[in-house]
Amino acid sequence: MKQSFYIYSEGQLQRKDNTLRFQALGGKPRDLPIETVSDLYIMAEMTVNTALLNLVSKYGIALHFFNYYDHYIGSYYPKESLLAGQLLVHQVSCYQDENRRLQIAKKFVDGAAGNIYRNLRYYNNRGKNLEEAMEDVMRLREQAEMATSISELMGFEGLIHKRYYESFAEIVNQSLEFEKRVKNPPDNEINTLISFVNSLIYTTVLSEIYKTQLNPTISYLHEPGVRRFSLSLDIAEIFKPLLGDRLIFSMLNRGQITKKDFTEGLNGMHLTKEGSRKVAQAMNERLSKTIRHKALQKDVSYRYLIRLECYKLIKDLIDEKPYEPFVIWW
Repeated sequence: MKQSFYIYSEGQLQRKDNTLRFQALGGKPRDLPIETVSDLYIMAEMTVNTALLNLVSKYGIALHFFNYYDHYIGSYYPKESLLAGQLLVHQVSCYQDENRRLQIAKKFVDGAAGNIYRNLRYYNNRGKNLEEAMEDVMRLREQAEMATSISELMGFEGLIHKRYYESFAEIVNQSLEFEKRVKNPPDNEINTLISFVNSLIYTTVLSEIYKTQLNPTISYLHEPGVRRFSLSLDIAEIFKPLLGDRLIFSMLNRGQITKKDFTEGLNGMHLTKEGSRKVAQAMNERLSKTIRHKALQKDVSYRYLIRLECYKLIKDLIDEKPYEPFVIWW
C-alpha cells in the first residue's frame, strides 16, 4: 500500500536510478522505493532538481511544502495524466449553473455537518455533556438546506463550525485555552493543531483528486480563486471531522500531545518539530487504517474513501448518479 512520507531534516532530494534518494545534511543517504510513495511532505529546507521532478511527475507523486512553522506553503502538482475534456466541460457547466452549484455545495455542508454531529454523539455517549450542541448542529444543518445562495450557505456552515468549536472544551480532557477558531496565526494549542491537521487533510485530498479526472481548481462551496486548489477545500470539509478532529481529540485525551509540544514565537504558536512528527505519523496511520465499506462490501482505507468521494462527485457532474456525501455510519 502506498503511503505519505514526511521529511523533517534539511537536505537534498534527488533521483537515484529509478527511485528517490534523500540525502540529509551530514547524514547517510536514504532510498525510498518509488512504488511505495503516495505523496511527499517537505517539512524542512530542501534542494530538488529537474531530474527529481521528472521522476515524481512520471509516477504522479505530489510534493507538499511546509515552512519552519508547519504552515502549508504550496504543492508541486504534476502535469495531469488523466485528462478528460468532457468531464472538464461538465465541471465548469455545473459551476456556472447557479442552482446546480448550490445543490452540490449543500451536499458538502450537509456531509460535514453530519460528521460533526456524529463526533458530538460519539463523545456524548461517553459521558460528555453535548446534547445541546447536537441539537444546535442539527437545527443549523436543516436551515442550511434551505439556503438560497452560496453566501447564505457559507454563513450557515460558519455557524455550524462555531457551535461545534464551542464544544471542544467539553470534549478535550486537557486544560487548554480555546474560545474560538483563529487561523492567521493560530493563537493557542488547539487552534495550532486544527490548522496543521487541516492542512494535512487538504493536501491529502489534493493528492487523491490528482488520481482522478477532476480539475482541482473548479469548486462549488468555496469560490475558485487564483493559486489555490479550491475543490480540495470542498471535499476536505467532509473528512475534517472524521480524520482531523477525531485525531486531535484522541491525541489530546490520551496525552500523546501536551503543552510541551508547542512553542510560541513572533508568528504565533506552532508545534515543535517533535510534536509535528507525532501528529503527522498519527495522521499517516489513520489514513492507512481500513474499514468495511457498506456499499462495496470490502475493506477500504480512509485514504481511499477520499478518492471514492471524488468518483461519486464525477458521477453527479456527468448526470449518472446524484452525489451523496460520505457520512460516518458507526
